[in-house]
Amino acid sequence: MLSALDLVRRIEAGTLSPEQAIDRCAEAIAAREAEIGAFATLDLDGARRAARDPSIRSRPLRGLPVGVKDIFDTVDLPTEYGSRIYAGHRPAADAALVSMIRRAGGIVLGKTVTTEFAHMDPGRTRNPHNPAHTPGGSSSGSAAGIAAGFMAVTTGSQTGGSVIRPASYCGVAGFKPSYGLLPTVGMKCVSWTIDTAGLFAATVADVAFAAAAIGGRDLRVDGASPGAPRIGVLRRVPWPAASADMALVLDQVAQATSTSGARVIDLTLPPVLAEAFKAHAVILGYEARRSLAFEYDRHRPLLGPHLRELLDDRTAPTAVAYDEARRITNQARKALANLFADVDVILSPSAPGAAPAGLASTGNSTFNRLWTLMGTPCVNVPGLADPDGLPLGVQVIGRFGNDRATLAAAHFLETAIARSR
Repeated sequence: MLSALDLVRRIEAGTLSPEQAIDRCAEAIAAREAEIGAFATLDLDGARRAARDPSIRSRPLRGLPVGVKDIFDTVDLPTEYGSRIYAGHRPAADAALVSMIRRAGGIVLGKTVTTEFAHMDPGRTRNPHNPAHTPGGSSSGSAAGIAAGFMAVTTGSQTGGSVIRPASYCGVAGFKPSYGLLPTVGMKCVSWTIDTAGLFAATVADVAFAAAAIGGRDLRVDGASPGAPRIGVLRRVPWPAASADMALVLDQVAQATSTSGARVIDLTLPPVLAEAFKAHAVILGYEARRSLAFEYDRHRPLLGPHLRELLDDRTAPTAVAYDEARRITNQARKALANLFADVDVILSPSAPGAAPAGLASTGNSTFNRLWTLMGTPCVNVPGLADPDGLPLGVQVIGRFGNDRATLAAAHFLETAIARSR
C-alpha cells in the first residue's frame, strides 16, 4: 500500500515528484487492475498533466493521487453512480468534496467503482487479498484501490456500512466522520439524513492527514504519541453476533490496548439504541423511495434486483412510521451522549467477520448502521487477520463532533496492535 504521509514527506523533501508518485500508481494499476477492477474510469494522462502544475507542491496534499468514488460528481470524468441509467453521464460541476480535494492539491486519478446508487447490487471489484472474496460495498473500488496500492487516498460514502465494512474487508483505514463534517453536495443522495462522506488510506495516521488536508481541520494524529483513551468494549449487541474469529480478535485488541495503558471496560447499550438500530431501516427505506423516485418512475427495468426490491416494497414505511423513527433516533442520540460520560470511545467489530467468499453479496452492515444513524465518527483500524490471512478490522466509535479524539484513539489502538504482534 502507498502511505499518504510517506509520499507527502518525500515530495516535500524533493526526493519524489507528483509525477513520479503517479508513475508508481500507474505501475501498480498495470499489474493488478485487470484482476481487481477498482476503477470505473481511469485518467492517468490527465493526472500527469495536473501534476506538472508547479503550484501543486505548495498545497496541503502536495499532488497526491486520489481516487473518487463514482457517486461524487466530476466535471472532467463520467459520473455514472454504478447505474446503467447514467451511462456516460457528464455532470456540469464537481461535487463539493471533489473541489475541496483539488483545492488542497489532490490529483484525481480516476473514479472508483461503487455499487448501484451506493446500495447493495455489487460492482465488478474484487478483494485484493483474495479475488474470490468480496471487497465489501458500496465503496468497493475505493477500499480495494488503497489495498492494491493504486492510490494514496480515496473517497467513500456510508449510509449503512459502506466505508467501515469495505475498509475492514480490504485491510485499510477507513474514516466515517461525524455527519456533515465532509460535504455531500454533488454526491448522489440515497438518504439525506444519513448519507455521510468518508475517506480511505493505508493507516489511521494517513487517513487523518488526508481528512485534515481536505477539510482544513486539526485532525492529524501523526507525530506525538497519542494519550491512552478510556475504551468501552461492546461485546453484547442487539444484532447478530460476530464470528468466532472476530470475537477473538476483539478480545485480543482489548487486551493489547489495556497493556498499553488504556482503561478498558465492558459496555452495554441502553435499550433505546436497540430501537434506533431498527429505525435505521425505516428512515433509509422512506428516504430512498423519494430520493430515487425519478430513477424508479422512469427507469425501473434498468435498476438492479436489490434496489428494485427495496423500491418495490409495498410495505414501505409510512410518514407516521418515519416520524416515529426520527423521534427514536433523537432519543438514542441523547442516550449515546450520556454513555460517553464514562468512556472516550467505543470499540466493536467493524464487520461480522472477514470478507465473505463470492461476489454476489457485499457483506453485512449490522455493526455499522446504528453509528451511521447516530452521526458519530467511526474509524476502521487495520492490521489484523483471520487464520486464512483475510483482513479483520475493529471499529473505534467516538462522540459526535470529537473526530480528532476518535482518530487519536484509533491511532493508539493501531500502535498497540502492532506492538502486540
